[in-house]
Amino acid sequence: MPDQNYSTMSEFILFGFSAFPQQLLPVLFLLYLLMFLFTLLGNLLIMATIWIEHRLHTPMYLFLCALSVSEILFTVAITPRMLANLLFTHRSITFVSCASQMFFSFMFGFTHSFLLMVMGYDRYVAICHPLRYNVLMSPRDCACLVAWTWAGGSVMGMMVTMIVFHLTFCGSNMIHHFACHVLSLLKLACGNKTSSVIMGVMLVCVTALIGCLFLIILSYVFIVAAILRIPSPEGRHKTFSTCVSHLTVVVVHYSFASLIYLKPKGLHSMYSDALIATTYTVFTPFLSPIIFSLRNKELKNAINKNFYRKFCLLSSCVPIWW
Repeated sequence: MPDQNYSTMSEFILFGFSAFPQQLLPVLFLLYLLMFLFTLLGNLLIMATIWIEHRLHTPMYLFLCALSVSEILFTVAITPRMLANLLFTHRSITFVSCASQMFFSFMFGFTHSFLLMVMGYDRYVAICHPLRYNVLMSPRDCACLVAWTWAGGSVMGMMVTMIVFHLTFCGSNMIHHFACHVLSLLKLACGNKTSSVIMGVMLVCVTALIGCLFLIILSYVFIVAAILRIPSPEGRHKTFSTCVSHLTVVVVHYSFASLIYLKPKGLHSMYSDALIATTYTVFTPFLSPIIFSLRNKELKNAINKNFYRKFCLLSSCVPIWW
């Protein structure tokens, strides 16, 4: 079959859940729908709490609010179409929609990674340079950091999308994934430069993720060193407790991301690829609001004060264990 340029190809077929037993699809649909709704409601609750509670108007919670926005948009970019594919047998996606989905998923995904890196820097400044915190993390500087994370995510999304969709696609138009995933889409490309482009895309993605992770680890090396110099155990515990929620989300985020980008080639199947991918696209955003609302004492108390108690005034409910 002669090579087809992307300008003439009209659509792709998302084959991700097609191999699953039909009786399992409604169960997966209900499970992922509930997780999707909880992700939206959880992050909206965090944003509303930070907006209402004036004592949470600090750099750390500004970054957390931006993180919630990126998680909502990342989830909205992928999950609705995935849910539709679980319900309907017609699983096609137009070329433009596929490119748009890839752009937005990479944009919001890398924005999320950059924000986690900035939050690590915020904890480093707060613990290692507390007297200079208000100077180094002024409202203007925080706004610039947030803007740079979104700009960086946009650049990464645009770069990867333009590289991939300037390739020539030939043969089958069936993507063995539930979304326009870059690795699955690259398998459909052909031409002399395909292998070098695949290596280039992988290098860009992994380098950006590893670079963010390295800076986060470096921040925590200085943080741990500063905490160990605190004489009292109570002081060390109180200081480290401000980092627990962020550190937990970092571990979850990079653990699931590594399952996708660093997985050995020989250890995969049609089922495992789809299920592993959902851990990053659905399960990770689902866990983040739970971790931040349960492991962050200030946020937990603010949610209890502003929402749970008011809800209890309207209906009889058991006192929360928080």
